[in-house]
Amino acid sequence: MSTESVSTSRRGKVRALLAGGLVLGVGAAVVLAAWNDSEFATGTFAAGTFNLQGSTDGTSYADHAASPGATLPFTVNPSNLAPGDTVYVPFAVRLAANTTTGATVTLNTPTAAGSVANLSYELVQPTSFGCSSSTTGTDLVPAGTALGGALSGVTFTLNAGSPASAPGAAVFLCFKVTAGAGLVQGQSGTATWQFAAASTS
Repeated sequence: MSTESVSTSRRGKVRALLAGGLVLGVGAAVVLAAWNDSEFATGTFAAGTFNLQGSTDGTSYADHAASPGATLPFTVNPSNLAPGDTVYVPFAVRLAANTTTGATVTLNTPTAAGSVANLSYELVQPTSFGCSSSTTGTDLVPAGTALGGALSGVTFTLNAGSPASAPGAAVFLCFKVTAGAGLVQGQSGTATWQFAAASTS
């Protein structure tokens, strides 16, 4: 066999081995790709909304800041009280539309300014809007509570609307304020009640 034939034969074997190596390499890559896979999971997070509103007429609800707060339209003139007089006023609270969770509402001790001595009150939760001497319901604050007296554990619940785009059902309230025998002529004062709502979830 000539030198040229041996050289050609070797080149052919090298080509065959290289070709085989290429085939084996491709085959290995395909096998590895078949054993690789991925899963992806995405969480989306957004805060809900929460808003408490009040109403003095049971129809129109709005937000009322601490100062001056919603003006309570007492049925008897509270600026001309005499001992033994009682004045009445309704109020209502609800969760606004688009509120996404219910609430526990706590009635805090009223903030008094001026003189509220010898004035006491009662807070009733009736089943409908309105307030008079004959209004009854759940007694949240018992009659005879001093207007400036400390409160503790006075709570009620509110539900969010269903669907959430609707306002929640209102809770109706009835304030009854009574002037005591020791009321002093010319005394004047104000009391502001805070209804503090906290979401239940």
